[in-house]
Amino acid sequence: MFKKMGVLLLLLVFCIWTYWRTGGEDQNPYLITDYSRLHPVKVERVVQGHQEQQLVELLKDARENHLTVSIAGQRHSQGGHTYYRDGIIIDMTSYNRVLDIQPEAKKITVQAGATWADVQRAINPYGLSLKNMQSQNIFTVGGSISVNAHGRELRNGSLIQSVESFRLLTADGQIRDVSRTSNSELFPLVLGGYGLFGLILDVTLTLTDDELYQLNVDQTQAAAYPSYFRKNVLGDPDMRMHLARISLQPGEGYFSDMYALNYAIYTGASLQDYNKMSVREPGVLPAKILFNLNRGTVWGREWFWELQQRYFDSQDGTRISRNNAMASPSAFMEYHQPGTNDLLQEYFIPMDAFPAFVEEMGEIVSQEKLDLLNITVRYVPQDDEAVLSYATQDMFGLVCLFHASLSDEDQSKFKASLQKIIDTVIRFKGTYYLPYEAYATADQFDQAYAHKDAFFAAKEQYDPEHVFMNYFMEQYGGNGK
Repeated sequence: MFKKMGVLLLLLVFCIWTYWRTGGEDQNPYLITDYSRLHPVKVERVVQGHQEQQLVELLKDARENHLTVSIAGQRHSQGGHTYYRDGIIIDMTSYNRVLDIQPEAKKITVQAGATWADVQRAINPYGLSLKNMQSQNIFTVGGSISVNAHGRELRNGSLIQSVESFRLLTADGQIRDVSRTSNSELFPLVLGGYGLFGLILDVTLTLTDDELYQLNVDQTQAAAYPSYFRKNVLGDPDMRMHLARISLQPGEGYFSDMYALNYAIYTGASLQDYNKMSVREPGVLPAKILFNLNRGTVWGREWFWELQQRYFDSQDGTRISRNNAMASPSAFMEYHQPGTNDLLQEYFIPMDAFPAFVEEMGEIVSQEKLDLLNITVRYVPQDDEAVLSYATQDMFGLVCLFHASLSDEDQSKFKASLQKIIDTVIRFKGTYYLPYEAYATADQFDQAYAHKDAFFAAKEQYDPEHVFMNYFMEQYGGNGK
């Protein structure tokens, strides 16, 4: 007993030391990168956005001096979308005012650098909520709509469906009002356009009512998940939000056992008793320690899955407001160790293909010895509006967090392994998400995104000099200059 306690104590000390050790030995302080830390480059300068006229003059200066412009928010994209070598980065996080709230019309207008937390704080007193948002509220509105993000909300699709209009500073220096009726050809290009068509200045979002939910936790199997989801989630008109997780625990339940978190409308209590916005994530340090055990050790993964199940079972029946349910925890997953990183990928699979795909993906992960930490499953309804739509039909999105070495040799192996997964995705008529490190080949991109030629043709029309530039454009659209 005392021996076990000593081992656990040493483990706890190690994990706490790992938690606080945040040195970036693989980072050059004179270079710029993003959350991936994979492709640091020298840039001309980083400029904080403050005023509209300042941004207009900055773009004019870039054109006259033949410099490229990249747009950054929280920089959580992982594929070089927010910077470019020798160019100007416009950091929009200071351009973050709430400009107008129309409670009766259920609308809000905010500058692009405002975070979802800023929006939630502004609308919560009116009993209003976002129709959808990213799964955490730390990201900027401009950044989220630039990647056409989705969340755990069931009824309102990806973010493009929540955007009524926005103002866009285009490469020619004009400020254009863009909506489904004004400059409408730009609307589906910019939303999911990764900052390549201009600088979003401000956005008008449509809202919905805040509601009180009760969390219900279920267990299911990957083989039964599509039928479970259709009957118990989509088939229940009171269900509003959903996510699920797949077991990565070695053994019988590997890529088979699942648990689902379902948020249904609850009418047995007053929303007023639950609608105060949370301002702090509880239990970050212990959760971070437990998640760190999940990296690189089989026994840690076994513990982590079991502890997750116990935790969520304990949350069954919890009541929570819509605004608080949308702002899910994220700080415990942050990772800052030199030489390695946690890298996101997301795969979108047609609903009926989910069981077969999950089985094959599990085989690839095992064969390739990939260090896969977590899979979260979300529902993504078909989106026919965005040109680079990832939801070509009703799909399940598998958000995958991999732990990987950042060395060139290991990244080459990691890339080859992920390309095997992407081949499987494409074979099942699926797609993959573009804001993350671009491990897909050009041919895989062509197969997954049928309208990519129209997208890049429009880029040449609106920005022939490639003033707005990033590494997504260089890799898949060509530099051309």
